[in-house]
Amino acid sequence: MHHANHFYGHAQILARYCGLAEAPTIWGYLQHGWNTHDGFAVGHDFVPGRPKLVWSEAVARRGWALGLRDYVVIGSPWAYLLTVVPEPADSPREGTIVYPFHGWEGQQIVGDHAAYADQVREREGDVPLTMCLYWNDFEQPQIRRTYEEKGFRVITHGRRGHMYTGGDVDFLDHQLTELRRHRRVVSNRMGSALLYGASVGAEVGVYGDPMVLENDHAVLGGTARQERLLPQMHQDAVPAEVAAGVAARELGLDETLPPRMLAHALGWDDGVSSGDPVPQERRSTPATQELG
Repeated sequence: MHHANHFYGHAQILARYCGLAEAPTIWGYLQHGWNTHDGFAVGHDFVPGRPKLVWSEAVARRGWALGLRDYVVIGSPWAYLLTVVPEPADSPREGTIVYPFHGWEGQQIVGDHAAYADQVREREGDVPLTMCLYWNDFEQPQIRRTYEEKGFRVITHGRRGHMYTGGDVDFLDHQLTELRRHRRVVSNRMGSALLYGASVGAEVGVYGDPMVLENDHAVLGGTARQERLLPQMHQDAVPAEVAAGVAARELGLDETLPPRMLAHALGWDDGVSSGDPVPQERRSTPATQELG
């Protein structure tokens, strides 16, 4: 199992859905985040013939356009989490949760957090504000204080982990709980969090200084490519039907598989028992339509 399959507890969520206590080895590469590229990190090395297990046909089409093959669409781990953890009957929503563009262990963000905090407060008004930071930003006291001093509640959902260690398998559980508590979800760039927010019925928006990632990869196209691919999402209040449609497409909400079928796609046939027939893998085919 590639170590990225464990990021954010993805493998464990799929195991829970399949009725397993632990995640067996996934025989393939699981998409671990949303991007406008091929669904994987730039420079990701693949073993020929191993399936690329992606969230949606939209991602598969982008990969095909880049000349990649062996895509298998299974739906996102988030889509399965929504079935494993149904929304409580009484779930009041209040305020806005903010997910600023973040780096990772190998690349840091360059930007003015104080200015961004002011932009958010001006747009959101006098409502409770939660700033959710990626763990390496959260662990920098000066960044936390910047938002705390401007009246934000500052949190993190946990660590994604690296090389099979240090990850919080309940990362997305924490995120789901928080998203269901907030009326709005906003960011300064498109990303997984906005799609997750839209999928649970929150209003979403994209605005503010997009900040810059150190040594960013040109192949990703930066914010310009995001705006070309999803222009309708780049406004401070995206119409609900638009946001829901984009989230369903990019997260593969309508492409999830029954447990036995998912287990087959992941190479877990020996671990899941069911009377359901095991179909062949649903492999994507090259598309001639517009990307996305």
